[in-house]
Amino acid sequence: MNLSATLTPRPVGEQLRDWRQRRRLTQLDLADMAETSTRHVSFIETGRAMPSRAMLMRLAERLDVPLRDRNHLLTAAGLAPMYHERGLDDPALEQAHAAIELVLTGHEPYPALAIDRHWNIVAANRALAPMLAGVAPHLLEAPINVMRLTLHPEGVAPRIVNYAEMRAHLLHRLHRLLAATGDPVLHALHDELMSYPAPDGRAHDASVAPSGVAIQLQLRTEAGVLSFISTITVFGSPMDITLSELAIESFFPADTATAQALRALTPE
Repeated sequence: MNLSATLTPRPVGEQLRDWRQRRRLTQLDLADMAETSTRHVSFIETGRAMPSRAMLMRLAERLDVPLRDRNHLLTAAGLAPMYHERGLDDPALEQAHAAIELVLTGHEPYPALAIDRHWNIVAANRALAPMLAGVAPHLLEAPINVMRLTLHPEGVAPRIVNYAEMRAHLLHRLHRLLAATGDPVLHALHDELMSYPAPDGRAHDASVAPSGVAIQLQLRTEAGVLSFISTITVFGSPMDITLSELAIESFFPADTATAQALRALTPE
């Protein structure tokens, strides 16, 4: 949807209907949420009425449409895009860039990385490098995709002790994002990941239900098996496309042995 909207924008009503259906809402549901009439929502979706900028943004807000796609809606309605997309090195994002670096470096000696909407690494701290020992060089060429890096048989996958469980978890995260965005790049990534063989002849499907309070990444390293749990951090109320699509994943040691090993692995 995103690529076609960029090249040849579809009618704004069709796009809104797609987002409404993706969110599993009826026209009545959306009308109530946007404080308008079902008739008006119907007229917009069928092209019998053109929404104002204010109404279009209200509908997009209620539908939780990503900022990138809100620009597509505005363009399709003959209105100027509202949200900018800048690189992290843009002076306008200087404070945000500094905040990301502060979070990443402050998390050492534990790994942390910032990723974009397609799971490409934007930045990472020094603690990540020791975790990538033995990864094939072609997987470390920019842009480095975390999903590919983790599940590729020449990537981290052979060293993941609970590979089947982690694969199921990561694919579930990808499915959720696909359901929310319909992004064609993520569809292609999903198909690629599904084609990978399991490392060392192991099974793809997790046969044991996960235990504990969170799914752990259990990674075999020269320092022994390290166990991690992770958190995701996003910017609150971003008005820039780049920031709205960034997420910082921080890994924490799940046991004392992992914490001690990471302190020894990460240089001062």
